[in-house]
Amino acid sequence: MKEEFIFGREEERRNIRDRLTKRKPFLIHGPAGVGKTLLLRSVLPEFSDVLYCENAATTLTIFRALARNLLRLHNVRAVAAFRNEGAIKAKSAVALKGIVMDSLLEGKYCILLDHLKRPSYALAAAVREIMGWGLTPVMAIARSCHMEDVGFLQPFYSDRSEKCEIRNFAPEGAEQFAGEVVKRKGLSAQNMREFLEKVLEFSGGNPGAILAMLEMAGYPKYRSDEHIKITPLYIDFRMNWDPVGKR
Repeated sequence: MKEEFIFGREEERRNIRDRLTKRKPFLIHGPAGVGKTLLLRSVLPEFSDVLYCENAATTLTIFRALARNLLRLHNVRAVAAFRNEGAIKAKSAVALKGIVMDSLLEGKYCILLDHLKRPSYALAAAVREIMGWGLTPVMAIARSCHMEDVGFLQPFYSDRSEKCEIRNFAPEGAEQFAGEVVKRKGLSAQNMREFLEKVLEFSGGNPGAILAMLEMAGYPKYRSDEHIKITPLYIDFRMNWDPVGKR
């Protein structure tokens, strides 16, 4: 989400913080645009031992991200093997994996995989090896807890207690959030009340969708005199809004 502020999510943040403290595997899930990544990143600075992988698309991207994290944390083995980020890319996939696996044994780390995209069996096998090799807990973030998003990692988070759902705002919370965004952006229009009603209806309480439509409301192409052109704005929103990265 473009506005880097968090509204009405203290319970969710506390839940994530508590789970990271316990160092046990868990899955954060919720619809695109709900703010999963934003919430997670807001508490990550409190946990220096969490190795965050923003793009968990493939085994290679995961091990490269882990190597960068280990290098940043001055892991002795990682520093000796890589020295800088350029050296990470120069390593073969097999060599990279071996160095990272050995490095994980030198500290009490947690791994967090973001933006899961139906992980393959091979990726799940690598994660299973990581969890077994150094007893390193692996947390993950996906749009849902189903096979279509979690892929072959689903068995790792089969218990209900291992799932943390982030939901869209309830109607009252969505209205308050939209009002706060309007205030922060300094938006005004003669039909603002009507527009906000439509935003709340169209968004279903999804904060990413609310933010996107309210930002569009400031563009000249969706303004006529002191009115917001609601229908063209909504049509363009439906056609162009891409919630990837707004998790």
